[in-house]
Amino acid sequence: MSAQHDLSSLVGSRLCHDLIGPIGAIGNGVELMMLPGSGRSDEVAMIAESVAALTARIRFYRIAFGTARADQSISRSEVLSILTGLYPSGRIALTWSTPADLARTEVKAAFLLLLCAEQGLRSTGRIHVLRDGTGWTMSLASPRLDAGAGPWSRLTAPDTAEIGPSDVQYPLALQALAALGRKPRIEAGTESLLISF
Repeated sequence: MSAQHDLSSLVGSRLCHDLIGPIGAIGNGVELMMLPGSGRSDEVAMIAESVAALTARIRFYRIAFGTARADQSISRSEVLSILTGLYPSGRIALTWSTPADLARTEVKAAFLLLLCAEQGLRSTGRIHVLRDGTGWTMSLASPRLDAGAGPWSRLTAPDTAEIGPSDVQYPLALQALAALGRKPRIEAGTESLLISF
């Protein structure tokens, strides 16, 4: 067990845990403001949407950056409840096809790769995530997809790639995959890309 890796995951878990409470309280306050007769306005509706999106993002980060033990599982329904609010603008369409119960360590790796996919899609496109008997595949499609070797070299040749603050998901994804004894495989097309592990 690596203390360094444990600390970074524990920091992620702690931050998400501490943030979700206040965000939930704001959400509850907004719900009260939206009750019949409270004079609901477009501004309050906008705040409600923002709170919902932020809550989904923090729940997502809690799994992606938090701790995950080999004996922990997470249900598909819980994953879907997180992912449903992740892309409220609709510019990224996400489908998730997996068994009902999943190893949290595998979902952690998949979520980190989703963050890589978001960056590759440049905020628009489609992502399909599949978990079957052979493993995980993540299909990306977009006319704006950055399928060039540059961004993805952070996964395929990490020792040669520069990493900035917006790229932290790449080495973390590799760490999560290494903990599973797996490596990512990437197949790039013109407007599509397939990541499997």
